[in-house]
Amino acid sequence: MMKQVQSLLNISLGAFLIALNIHFFLSPNKVGTGGTSGAGIVISQFMDLPVGVIMFTLDMLLFVLGLLLIGPSFGLKSVFASLSLSGMVWGLEMFHPLRNPIGHDVLIQIVIGTLIGAIGVAMIFNQGASAGGTGVLAKIIHKFTGLELGRAVLASDVLIVLASAWFFGLQVGLYAFFGLLLKGMMIDRTLQFFNENKEVVIISEHSEEIKEYIVGDLERGATVHSAKGAFSDDQKEVITTIVGRKDFSKLKSYIQSTDEKAFITVHSMNEIWGNNFKSFA
Repeated sequence: MMKQVQSLLNISLGAFLIALNIHFFLSPNKVGTGGTSGAGIVISQFMDLPVGVIMFTLDMLLFVLGLLLIGPSFGLKSVFASLSLSGMVWGLEMFHPLRNPIGHDVLIQIVIGTLIGAIGVAMIFNQGASAGGTGVLAKIIHKFTGLELGRAVLASDVLIVLASAWFFGLQVGLYAFFGLLLKGMMIDRTLQFFNENKEVVIISEHSEEIKEYIVGDLERGATVHSAKGAFSDDQKEVITTIVGRKDFSKLKSYIQSTDEKAFITVHSMNEIWGNNFKSFA
């Protein structure tokens, strides 16, 4: 129960960060970098409606269309994330209306806003959810055209960027395209940070204590094999384990307090498949 609550809180915080980007950075500068938020920014210039209301309407239409064309493959977390995002944007527009940009330098606003929003998107993705929008549209395109999901998302977002360029001018369109590319890169980087794992190789005279700590306290697995030192010709145990960022900090502190002469090598792991990590399916 607590894990579910924590997950929903993380999704809410992620949605709030995205809403800050939309309300304070993208909407005042009329920059639509894709998604229903970008479409909402474009449409709001021709309809006297808040961006949040337009986002909510578009998301609901896309979810209904997705249910009809794809089936009930949308998780409750994604619905919650989508409704939270459009509701927060709507709330910011009601209680803190912002008609003009907060500064004169559009580029720096896009960079800062995109960094904030990308962290929010990554937080939602990290909980196994999405904020809806063009993600649903991409699934529909994928089903009927066979286009890969990543390319389908990019295609739908590019259409919104082109709309920004058409209605607001080429310069705004270029800003939107730059924001779209930056968002993609930042999402990938942030997800790597959230899911960073370390492969730790340990050679120590106190290998038994370290193995017990890894298995018992950290509840992680380890592989042990024998090795012989080239200079000493002594037989030693080599422990290899993979841990997350928090556990790595704990393990490093434990080894330091147990054996200051231990030899450790650490490798950052980009992807790990199988054995309680990513599934092959």
